[in-house]
Amino acid sequence: AHVVDAYCPHLGANLAVGGRVAGDCIECPFHGWQFRGEDGKCTKIPYAEKVPDFARIKTWPTCELNGMVFVWYHCDGINPTWSIDGQEEIQSGQWVYRGRTEHYVNSHIQEIPENASDFAHLAHLHKPSFLSGADLRYSNSKLWSFTTHDWKVDWEVEPEPNKHCARMLINHTLCVFGHHFPLLDMNVVARQVGPGIVHLFISHSVLGSGVILHCVTPVEPLLQRVAHSIYFQARVPAIIPKFILRAECVQFERDVMIWNNKKYISKPLLLKEDAAIARHRRWFAQFYSENSPRFTFRQEGLDW
Repeated sequence: AHVVDAYCPHLGANLAVGGRVAGDCIECPFHGWQFRGEDGKCTKIPYAEKVPDFARIKTWPTCELNGMVFVWYHCDGINPTWSIDGQEEIQSGQWVYRGRTEHYVNSHIQEIPENASDFAHLAHLHKPSFLSGADLRYSNSKLWSFTTHDWKVDWEVEPEPNKHCARMLINHTLCVFGHHFPLLDMNVVARQVGPGIVHLFISHSVLGSGVILHCVTPVEPLLQRVAHSIYFQARVPAIIPKFILRAECVQFERDVMIWNNKKYISKPLLLKEDAAIARHRRWFAQFYSENSPRFTFRQEGLDW
């Protein structure tokens, strides 16, 4: 796969609307110009005697891993400084695709991964049973209060040369009528790779193991598209990973309800118990530069 700018440099037509792939080129729907995916050079102009050397379109560094296409973007235009690891079990077919969810979230991009370091919200927002749903008006329903989720978590930055990575270690237990059922325990290692990719490795003694690939893609300022794709052991019946993905989806939508109605606070009022959030913000700062776009608005009046 190759990724190029969406708009033809000739007269600005959108190549994604009516354009087509012709061999290893993308063809503009407006005048038929063809641009090579590998380097963006224009290889054909139907009505021109000669294609000028300067006729080309911008290309973006890409890679194909784990059934997805990743694009490297840096506001300073520098080449990739780190890479994403391919998941061996997916490449070999041991783990197979079992489903996907997608959400649009109205929030600052930093706030979504920051959830990993916010331990306190797990014990409050995610303690009620996922059976009570995602709507926070009803998630504390007494109907489902006989089951609760308990979480033990830790968050840490990986050492060099993986300073762009961090890990959240989660031990999840389910209590029914106040009693812990070890058979339902689940361990999750959430590995954050860069600002928008998380691999959630799931391990269960009975249900098996797999991974949920969590990807945050900026759509526009303060609007993110979040996708979760689950890959699980091929021998495990599909209903099990689909059930896990559904439970994860309900818990995630509780966060979405918060994100969609909150504001981003650059200097939050933190307690010593929130120390991991401050550490996460220092870690995430590496993904900004002096030229990173800033979303500003007037704080006085209604002009924002």
